[in-house]
Amino acid sequence: MIPDKKTKRILNISGCAFAAAFIIFANGVFGPFSLRIFNLCGIYIILALSLNLINGFTGLFSLGHAGFMAIGAYVSALLTMSPAQKELNFFMAPIVPFLARVELPFIPALIIAGSVAALAGFLIGTPVLRLRDDYLAIATLGFSEIIRVVLTNLQSVTNGALGLKGLPKFSSTLMIWASAAITIVFMVALVRSAFGRSCRAVRDNEIAAQAMGIPVARVKIISFTISSFIAGAGGALLGHMMTTIDPKMFTFSLTYNILLIVVLGGIGSITGSVIAAVAVTIAMEALRFLDGPLNFIFFRTQGLPGLRMVVFSALLLVVVIYRQQGLMGKHEFSWDSIFNSALPRLRGLFSARKKQGAA
Repeated sequence: MIPDKKTKRILNISGCAFAAAFIIFANGVFGPFSLRIFNLCGIYIILALSLNLINGFTGLFSLGHAGFMAIGAYVSALLTMSPAQKELNFFMAPIVPFLARVELPFIPALIIAGSVAALAGFLIGTPVLRLRDDYLAIATLGFSEIIRVVLTNLQSVTNGALGLKGLPKFSSTLMIWASAAITIVFMVALVRSAFGRSCRAVRDNEIAAQAMGIPVARVKIISFTISSFIAGAGGALLGHMMTTIDPKMFTFSLTYNILLIVVLGGIGSITGSVIAAVAVTIAMEALRFLDGPLNFIFFRTQGLPGLRMVVFSALLLVVVIYRQQGLMGKHEFSWDSIFNSALPRLRGLFSARKKQGAA
């Protein structure tokens, strides 16, 4: 049984209403810690989709996302902090005069932060995207580290290694999840557009795509720039949720966490990125006890910081070896698949139980 367009529309509206109701419920009922993890899920959804646009839909192996997140976080922080708060932060060296009195609302600052990250992505991507595979990954990783080092040494702009503290907590639950919803809708529209089809063509075979008249270099640069914008906006949301930022937050380990989500969810799947972002974020906190002292019957430790990441690394190895397509592969959620596969299986299961009960 395949639902018609009207039924699908009703199901889509019902699903969106349920998701909105759950977000409002979580905002009012969850405790501070649970709400923080819930909001972190929304931010990781944004970041995973931005990386998946490059790695999954365009076929570019990039490892420089932490750098674009850092740019977005710092730009947004400097634009939204009050002059008094800036004066408290910059006690080692005074802040540059043109930033000392600037104070903007969060949404314009968020757009500007994403735009500056997109500009950095364009300037970096124009020469670097000529490389391929491992060389591209190494080059983007190198640029990410360069950005972090520059932020550490720009004392009069970024406050150096001390970072920025006392950021306004603009990243509320509704703001984060509204941004995540906008990102999901944008990604769905982008993937279904002519540009999205061009990205997939470049991913599958660059030579064939170029022979069909697709401007491969332009598609790569635009995709990289859009991804950098989304990453910068995600970094800004993360900074205003944590209310403090410093260069050590934006190391390769942050990019690794996002890459882990993309690989586990499925490279080239929006649905997989969303599901994996929620699952991995919750699992990272649920397994935090592994970093502390463990006392099993035959195994005791005094505390091994980073042990939970060993578990995730082992899981990543298993996925890469035995299920390279991840959870969803390149497939997306659809009502047709549920009505064609899940419902018949449930009916068969219930009918089998009824027969067993009758026997």
